[in-house]
Amino acid sequence: MATATASTPRALPTGLLKHRAVHKLLLIALAAAVLVPLANAHWASGSWPAALTVDLTKPLSSASDWIIDNRDSHPLFLYFFGYVSNAVVISVHAVYVVLLGAGWAGVTALGALVAWRVAGVRLALGTTAAFLACGLLGMWVPTMQTLALMVVAVLASAVVGVLLGLAAGLSGRMDRILRPVLDTMQVMPAYAYLLPVVLVFGMGVPAAVLATVVYAAPPMARLTALGLQGADKEVLEAVESLGTTSRQRLLTARIPLARKELLLGLNQTIMMALSMAVIASVIGAAGLGDRVYQALASVDVGAALAAGIPIVLLAVVLDRVTGAAGDGAEGQGRAGWAYALAGTVVVAVAGRLLGRLDWPDAWTLNIAEPVNRAVDWMTNHLYSGVPVVGGTADWAGHFTTWVLDPVRDGLQGLPWWSVLLIVATLAWLIGTWRTALTAVLAMAAIGVLGVWTPALDTLSQVLAAVAVTLVLGFATAVAAARSDRVERLLRPVLDVFQTMPQFVYLIPVVALFGVGRAPAAAAAVVYALPAVVRITTQGLRQVDPAAMESSRSLGATSWQQLRQVQLPLARPALLLAVNQGVVLVLAVVVIGGLVGGGALGYDTVFGLAQGDLATGLVAGAAIVCLGLMLDRVTQPTERRTGKGA
Repeated sequence: MATATASTPRALPTGLLKHRAVHKLLLIALAAAVLVPLANAHWASGSWPAALTVDLTKPLSSASDWIIDNRDSHPLFLYFFGYVSNAVVISVHAVYVVLLGAGWAGVTALGALVAWRVAGVRLALGTTAAFLACGLLGMWVPTMQTLALMVVAVLASAVVGVLLGLAAGLSGRMDRILRPVLDTMQVMPAYAYLLPVVLVFGMGVPAAVLATVVYAAPPMARLTALGLQGADKEVLEAVESLGTTSRQRLLTARIPLARKELLLGLNQTIMMALSMAVIASVIGAAGLGDRVYQALASVDVGAALAAGIPIVLLAVVLDRVTGAAGDGAEGQGRAGWAYALAGTVVVAVAGRLLGRLDWPDAWTLNIAEPVNRAVDWMTNHLYSGVPVVGGTADWAGHFTTWVLDPVRDGLQGLPWWSVLLIVATLAWLIGTWRTALTAVLAMAAIGVLGVWTPALDTLSQVLAAVAVTLVLGFATAVAAARSDRVERLLRPVLDVFQTMPQFVYLIPVVALFGVGRAPAAAAAVVYALPAVVRITTQGLRQVDPAAMESSRSLGATSWQQLRQVQLPLARPALLLAVNQGVVLVLAVVVIGGLVGGGALGYDTVFGLAQGDLATGLVAGAAIVCLGLMLDRVTQPTERRTGKGA
């Protein structure tokens, strides 16, 4: 009797969910029975019909020509964009001059002392080692160029993000207006930002900084709004009862209460800005990213790695320092900041007096040659001809032939209306009719733009890479969730991989697999894997211990516990892991156009290289639509009471 009573509450929601799913499927089948014959009669099956395509080549080319012709004479460029560009150049140059003036010793001392003030001696030593490693690799000047661009871009991103977050956090109407804008910006791959900014500002630092601001501001805006909206209501009521004004409540209560979210937003903004600062090397930003880009262009893996290591070190240091600040570390009190500043000044002045501002050439270590020799050895011994297992080139070829080609050919062989029908079904089953409508419109917009075939090629790469990512990620996460030792071993590896900018992942895959769609997919898998592992591990570990103990007392094996208890209860985390995996994979698959990935990524690269707005902007818009569709299809939407899905 007890068993029947216990099982009844669990059976009802399952039946209800099944009923809703069947109801949705029946409605979709009814709509398809009416609409598909009409669509087939008017436009036939096969690829996207030409009658539903809008050719934007002429208007976009005219707009591009107008911008180029008027960039040096129109008041909009002279008195607005020109001033913005000059302000960015002056700011970056000023920061760069200050960093060079402080010398390598002064900058290293500043980084170490700030880390000591925020998180203690251990992080200070790690920061010192990171900056010294940048010098030892012969990358001190490029590191300072990247750091100068980072400082300006992060400050601008933080200001823009805080202003947008304040507007959204203090006004429900603004929150509703900004939410879809921030959603679109967050799923848009970084590469899609570059061409419009280049057209307005030209190649160089201004375009790089402003593209970085557009890419890095949304997380600051989101977390600022979240912190303001989640402020303790009782504290706010107490402050209001004292007769304070709205401005006083904001400055003395709401912002201090949102401190943790603000610092977390700053952390996320810094990491995204660093990632974008590296990608922005494609449009003329100097620094480490430019070294990586030039090395990749000449397939010089050693030079690319020499520039890539400082990027990773810089990312890890910035992530740790801002993360420690967000955790509320108090450091050494106010006096600690005074000591840190004084120590930095003393070290910088001593370096200037000794004439040691520049990193000594004698202290550099050339790793490019041994790395290239190692790559040559791998190419000769691992690239092909390995007994039994085959070489990396064989694996890439098999993955392309057995996975990428069939998925691409299958998608491109489907009638256009069936693709829309599949998108609508998946989006509605996991969300609401609004989710399905958004996803279908985004997919249809790709066809209207005239890039249906290359978009399906990109989609095939994303689906294949996501499948591999989820298999590896879920298996690794299960091992980490069930073993503290495995989790401890994985933590530093995941930390490093999660802080590496997207661009850096292309270096090892080019060395191992050459160029093509398979290397682009491999880089996407490596980039997305840490997020999938972390989210899934956390979800499995947060399963109610009482449920686990109950199943164990009933004699369930470890496999039964995982399949019947942990995975069902961790479903929200698993869906979030899938969503994040899809978005992250898409970001790198697009960049894979640089290493032979083709499809929309190639069109974007071509548009940037040739200044072809029609090709590049259309491809960028299609990438945005593809990202929006994938995000909606993989992101569950909460159902509101009283409103049917």
